[in-house]
Parts: sequence; structure tokens; C-alpha cells
Amino acid sequence: MPRTTQLTISAEDRPGTLARMAKILGDSQVNIIAMNCATFGVHGAIQVVVDDVDNARKALDRLRLPYTEQDVLYLELKNVPGCLGELAGKLAAQKINVTAGYAAAIKGADKASVVLRVSDLEKAARIH
Repeated sequence: MPRTTQLTISAEDRPGTLARMAKILGDSQVNIIAMNCATFGVHGAIQVVVDDVDNARKALDRLRLPYTEQDVLYLELKNVPGCLGELAGKLAAQKINVTAGYAAAIKGADKASVVLRVSDLEKAARIH
């Protein structure tokens, strides 16, 4: 799944916002694979990569939660020192710019999940 869709949900910056969004998706049998959130004053954005984009869209539309969609690169990398640097070097060598990203790994796990917005997704999806 090197290329996938990220949903960015616009939300108020207040207690319970993340819980509400996660419950909505969970109740719709949508699993969140990766998540990032940030606030900007009184507003925020929750970015998610999910296992079922169509059901996520339906759930968010039903509750009139505003969202946008972006095509992103989603990779599972070896969870070892230098692996992200190696990938970033390969992207740079192909003149592909990373414009946003987030990653997570559990200590001791074999894999780390990485989500990147890049300047040339088609080209980046072929790099591994």
C-alpha cells in the first residue's frame, strides 16, 4: 500500500474532539492505521490513514464532519536506526520533496509506519 488516501478532518480544539472522531470511525468498523493531529488556535486538524476509506467518508459525511483528502505515501520500514534516512536520501536523489510527514514505531517492533506527503507521489511509490 505505498500510495494511499489520507483524510484530514477539520475540528475544534477542545476536549473530546479526537474521542468523537475515533468513535465515529470505530462504530463504522473503520480501523485507523496512522494518525496525526495538530491545533492552530481554536481549530485543529486530525489526519488519518484508514483501512476502509469509503466507509470512513460515509461516516464523516453522515455526521457532517468536514474533511479533505490527500494522496500520500504510506510505508512500513524496518524499525532500525538509519532506515528513514535511507528512504529520505533515495527520495532526495530523485528530486522528490517531502512536504509533510509523520511516523511511529513500537520499541522492539520489527516495523515502523511512515506517512509522507511528497512532491511526486507516482515516482516515490516506485522507490523502496
